[in-house]
Amino acid sequence: MTQPYRLLACEPDFIVVDKAPGVHFHSQDGNAGLVAQLSANLQQPLYPVHRLDTMTSGLLLLARSSAAAAGFTALFSHHQVQKYYLALAEGKPKKKQGWIVGDMAKSRRGMYKLLRTTHNPATTQFFSQSVAAGLRLYLLKPLSGKTHQLRVALGSIGVPILGDPLYGAAESAAERGYLHAYGLEFCWQGRHYRYLCPPDTGAAFLSAEVAAQRQLWQSPWDLPWPQHK
Repeated sequence: MTQPYRLLACEPDFIVVDKAPGVHFHSQDGNAGLVAQLSANLQQPLYPVHRLDTMTSGLLLLARSSAAAAGFTALFSHHQVQKYYLALAEGKPKKKQGWIVGDMAKSRRGMYKLLRTTHNPATTQFFSQSVAAGLRLYLLKPLSGKTHQLRVALGSIGVPILGDPLYGAAESAAERGYLHAYGLEFCWQGRHYRYLCPPDTGAAFLSAEVAAQRQLWQSPWDLPWPQHK
């Protein structure tokens, strides 16, 4: 993907795009961010209802009116939009599937950390599978929407995301941060929507082993997700 995004769906109340890695969500340093570029290209105002970090690629939903934005914001706040992510990480995790739960607090250099307390926790379900020597593919389902939640979650079990410029290994030579918004599921105006978008950039995401495992995860909404103990 050489463009900053691909338009995947254009509905009366919203659009869905596939965001490229390395693209800023908001405008900064005098350069138009993704939302500004989309609004200009489609010649209409668009309203963000969730966001993706700069390093993260994949599915992003934007409302086409302030009324639709209010409705989607309510869906997100009530956890009625299911999101699924793919990630690659090196090393052996403390656990291979299950839940990662804990409060999040600001740390240094714009980073966050996971705490042992659970007053207002970030909650993530996940599966993982080995796809190469020392490399695992993770399917992640966040049940909350905290800043850097998935990046912190994997770091907390000892496997920061491959190529993560903030939480990853400083010596990593990965050409991108390997986190991708893979699936979206929600109901809107009485209709059920599901979107699935495999990653199409990053050599490690494009391996035959990752493709084979992804086939087993092509209906993430139907998987037997680990129950919280």
